[in-house]
Amino acid sequence: MNRFLRLSLLALCSSAAFMTPVISAVAEGVAPRVTFDGQIRNNSLALSPDERTAVVSYSERSEVIVYDLAKNAVRGVLRGYVTPRNIVFAPDGNSFYVSDSSLGTVTRVETSSLVTTAKLGAGPGAFGTVLSKDGATLYINNQASSTVTRMSTVSGLAGAVITGFAQPRQGVRLSPDGDKLYVTNFLGDKVTIVDTKTDKIDGEISGFNKIRAISVTADGKTMFAANSGSNDIAVVDVGARRIAKTIPVGRDPYGAALTPDGRFVYSGNLGDNSLSVIDVASQKVVATIEGFKQPRQAIVFTRDGQLAYVLNEDLSVARVDRAAQRVVGTLDLLGISETVIPRRRRVAGLDGVVV
Repeated sequence: MNRFLRLSLLALCSSAAFMTPVISAVAEGVAPRVTFDGQIRNNSLALSPDERTAVVSYSERSEVIVYDLAKNAVRGVLRGYVTPRNIVFAPDGNSFYVSDSSLGTVTRVETSSLVTTAKLGAGPGAFGTVLSKDGATLYINNQASSTVTRMSTVSGLAGAVITGFAQPRQGVRLSPDGDKLYVTNFLGDKVTIVDTKTDKIDGEISGFNKIRAISVTADGKTMFAANSGSNDIAVVDVGARRIAKTIPVGRDPYGAALTPDGRFVYSGNLGDNSLSVIDVASQKVVATIEGFKQPRQAIVFTRDGQLAYVLNEDLSVARVDRAAQRVVGTLDLLGISETVIPRRRRVAGLDGVVV
C-alpha cells in the first residue's frame, strides 16, 4: 500500500475506538445534532492577512460566521459543520482552513467566494491546527487518537502521523524558525516538543494546571501558557524547558495571546468575562478589560497593534481599543454596536480612537 495513503488511513481510523457521540438540540424545532466530542467546548477566531475578514466559530454551534470588518457586516454563514474547532488563514489570505472534530475533517474555503475547495481527512477528534509560514504544511492535533498529523496542503496527503501525545486539543504552535512544534496535552498537563525536521518528539515541559492556549515570543526563548486550573499564566523558559514563573490573572483563563510587538500578553478569562493584560517586561497585570461574554482563546490583534478582536460565546466579536483598554464596539449578526470614547492623549505609543 502507498505510504502516504497508509498514513492518511491511520489518521482517519486510529481514533474510531474513542467515539462516544453526544446528542444535543441546537434550538427548539431544530433536529438535534450528533457530535463526536460535544462535551468539549472551544471557540476560534481568525483574521485575514489584509485584516478585512474575520472568521469565527464556537463548537456548540454548527455554523461558521464570516464577518466583513471593513463594512461591519456579515459576509456569509457557512453550514455543514458539526463541531468546528479551529480556523487558520493561509499566508496569502486566499483561503482559510476549518477543523471539525465530529466530521474528522479540515476543510479549505476560498476567502473570496466562500466556496469549499478541499476536504482533508484527519480522523474523528481533529482539533487544533497550525500552518507553516509558507502555507504548504498543516499540522493537525487529534485529541481522540492522541496524535498529530503533518499534512501537505498541496496534495492533501498525510506525510506523517506522530504519536505519543495525551489528548492534544487546540493549543499548538510552531517556533518562529519553524524547527519546533509545541503541542499542548490536556491529559498530563504538559507541552510536547516535536522536531519538525524528523517528526520525532524531542522533549516536553510539564507542571501546568489545565493548560489551554500557548504563545511563543519572536526570539523563541519564552512561552506563555494559560492555566485555567490555577487562574494564572505560566512563563516558560523554553531553553531550560521549565516554568520560570506564574502570573495570577482572572478566573478560568483560556487565552495567552502575545501582541505583535511582544510587549504584552492578553489572557481571556472565561469565568470573569474579562481580559487580563500582562506587561511582559515587568511580568505583572497592568490592566483588566471587561465587557465580554465568556472569552476563551480567540484573541487576535491587528498588525499595528492598535486593536484587539475578541470572540464572545454568542459569536459576536468585540473590538478593543488597546490604548484606551476598553471595548469600543461589538460586531454580531445584526451589525456593529459602538461605544463612543472621548478623544484622549497619546498613551503607550498609541493614539486614542474616536468612534
